[in-house]
Amino acid sequence: MSTTPRSTGLRFAFGTLTVFPVHVTRWDREAARAGMLCAPLAGLAVGAAAGLLGALLVQMGAGALLAAVAAVAVPAALTRGLHLDGLADTADGLGSGKPAAAALDIMKRSDIGPFGVLTLLLVLLGQVAALAQAYGASWQRGLVAAAVSAAAARLALTLAARRGVPAARPEGLGAAVAGTVPRDAALWVAAATTILAVAVGAALGGTYDAVRTGLAVPLAVGAAEPLLRHCVRRFGGVTGDVFGALAETAGTAALVVLSLG
Repeated sequence: MSTTPRSTGLRFAFGTLTVFPVHVTRWDREAARAGMLCAPLAGLAVGAAAGLLGALLVQMGAGALLAAVAAVAVPAALTRGLHLDGLADTADGLGSGKPAAAALDIMKRSDIGPFGVLTLLLVLLGQVAALAQAYGASWQRGLVAAAVSAAAARLALTLAARRGVPAARPEGLGAAVAGTVPRDAALWVAAATTILAVAVGAALGGTYDAVRTGLAVPLAVGAAEPLLRHCVRRFGGVTGDVFGALAETAGTAALVVLSLG
C-alpha cells in the first residue's frame, strides 16, 4: 500500500529523530527529503512533551529549577540521547585538531573525550538555566520555551540537509539526508516555523513576546550555521553527529534568546 509524501515524511522524521513507535516504511532520498522537511514537527512534539512535564511540576508546587531539569531530560529520553551524543562526538572531532579522516574516526568511537564532556556540561547547564528562568516567570513561558526551542533545533537539521551541503561519509544518517532538501523548500519551512513561533508568542503575552519568540527561531538557526560551515570545512561534509551538534546548538541558542528580558 503506497503512502503519501506527507505521511512518508512524518514517518521518516519521527522514526529517525524520536523514539516514538513509528515504523519507517521507506529509506530513500525522496523519503529523506520529506522527512527533513517535517523535522520541525518532530521537534515540536518532543518539545511540547518536555514543556508539559515541566509545567506539570510547577503546577504541583515544584521549583523552576527542578522543572527545567525535567524539561531538559525529556528530549534526551525521547531521542535516546542522539543529539547530545552527536554534540559530544563533534566536539571531540573538532577539538582533536587532526585531519578530516582521523577526526571522523575519533567521532565514530563509543567513548567521549574531554572536549565532548566539557561541551555537554556547558550546553546542558545553559539549557537548564534558561528554562529555569522561563519556568520561574510562569509555567506557560516554560512550556513555550521548551516547544519553540525544540522546533528550532530540528529546523537546523532541515537547513543543514539543503542541497549543496555534502556528506562527509558515504554511509550513515548524514549521508542519507545530506543534500536532499531544495533550498527554497527549506526556506519555506523556516518561514512557517517562524510564523508559528510568532503566533505562539502573541498568544502568550502580546507584541513583545511575539517578537522575541519569532526572533528566537532565525537567531537559533543563525547560530548553528557557522558550526555547519566549520564542520564542512574540517570534515569535508556533514555526518549524523554533526546534525546532532547543530540541533543542540540551535536549541540552546533559542533558549538563550527566549530567556532575555
